[in-house]
Order: sequence, then structure tokens, then C-alpha cells
Amino acid sequence: MTAAGNERDFVQSLERGFAVLLAFDEERTNPTLTELATATNLSRPAVRRLLLTLQRMGYVTSDGPRWSLTPRVLTIGQHYTATRAMIDLAHPHLLRLAEATGESASLAEFDANEAVYVARVPVRRIMSINVAVGTRLPAHATSMGRVLLAWAGPERITRYLEEVPLRSYTARTVTDPAKLRLELSAVRDAGLSVVDGELEEGLLSASAPVRDRTGAVVAALASSTTTGRFAPERLRAETVPVLLETAAAISTDLGYDPRPAPVKRDGFY
Repeated sequence: MTAAGNERDFVQSLERGFAVLLAFDEERTNPTLTELATATNLSRPAVRRLLLTLQRMGYVTSDGPRWSLTPRVLTIGQHYTATRAMIDLAHPHLLRLAEATGESASLAEFDANEAVYVARVPVRRIMSINVAVGTRLPAHATSMGRVLLAWAGPERITRYLEEVPLRSYTARTVTDPAKLRLELSAVRDAGLSVVDGELEEGLLSASAPVRDRTGAVVAALASSTTTGRFAPERLRAETVPVLLETAAAISTDLGYDPRPAPVKRDGFY
């Protein structure tokens, strides 16, 4: 990328917004607008607009002339911290899954209507797409995406279908919203997703949900191969049991307990 390209892609207002947020420190826990303007080398009118924007977003609050951060600023780093902890816990399990199956193992999260790889142990290159951590793939055409969508809830699924064109990648890709709803229902019933050649011809993958301590599905674990190496029936018979076991192990490490909570009773029995 050229210097001109860097300059063109640079969002100065975002930089200034972060400059204001970072100006709150141990010495300036409750600064005035003037103090923030001095600390950031920005004009008072510019700082005022930024503060009002941050206030509307819930990141700062004011008490007369002084401003302070709200607890919401913690959410900026919270998602990264939670994801990082999950990746650290999951990585040994991904290695064992890859070793047990001889196939690539991946972990993905749902973000902005796409399945995003957050961890991956590649065994061999099976896709023409260059897949690495951070790669985004369409949710409707991938096993990981369908797992993440299936447990996202009815309202989230409806919004996805309204916002995302169901693009056809191969002749097998499900592009009918009604049919995709049925597919997602089947995924929930089965507890996993198997997708055969919908993103790329010959690509075969299975995915299972990973849950946190509350039982919420926070990620999808996948094992991917090619139809030249595995038939779908063999994938279900040999890979899926190991995949489900691994997803359950990661969920346990994240604090998930599948056993129902004990019923509280009054009195003596």
C-alpha cells in the first residue's frame, strides 16, 4: 500500500476519539474539557463534540464541568480478553483434534454476519482460499457459520436473512432463505453441522458448538477435509465423534456443565 493509500484510509476523527479516551489517566480521572483539550492538543470545540459523541455512546459521563469514564469502556477490551482466554484454552484441544483426524482443525466466532477464524491448526491446504486466523467466510455456506447462526436465536437469524444476500458459491450452496432456516433447525436438532461442497467444490467440513459457562454458544469448532479423502458418511462415522468430544472438552474448560442444575427444595426429605 502506498503512502497516499495509507493517508486516504486514515480516519482522523477516530484517532481523535481514542486520543480523548486515552487522556483519562491516573492524573486526569475527572478532567475538565479544557484539561482534555490541553492533553490532546485539540481545540475545545473539537473535544466538546468528541465528548458529547462518547457520552451518547455511553463511554463517558459528566458531572458539571468535569468528565469521567464509565464502566462501558471495559467492553472495548473485554471481547479480546475473553476471546484470547478461549483461544489459549482451546489450542491444545485443536492440536489433539488435528492429530486424531489427520485433518485441519479450526475455531471460529460470529462477527458482522460472518464466521471469523480465531484459531486454526492446519494439516494440509484444502481450500483455494488462503485460510488463516482472521479470515472471514460466509456463515450460510460453511459448517462453522451454520453452527453459529443456528444458536444465535430466531431474531438474529431473521436479521441475518434480511441483511445478507445468500450468494451461491457452488451448485450446492443453499441460497433459499426458507431452506436455510430448515437447515439451521436441523443443525440445532443434530447438535452439529456438516457441509459438503457449498463454499467450494470438494470441501467437506463438520462443526460443533462450543459453549461458555452460561451455556451460550460462543464459538464453533470445525474439522475440514476434502471429498477426495473422506466421503460424508465416513466423516460422520469417524470424525464427528472426535469433533463432538473435543468441543465438549473445550466447553468444559470454559466452565460449561451440561448437567441440569439441582432442584432446590424446601424442608426435609
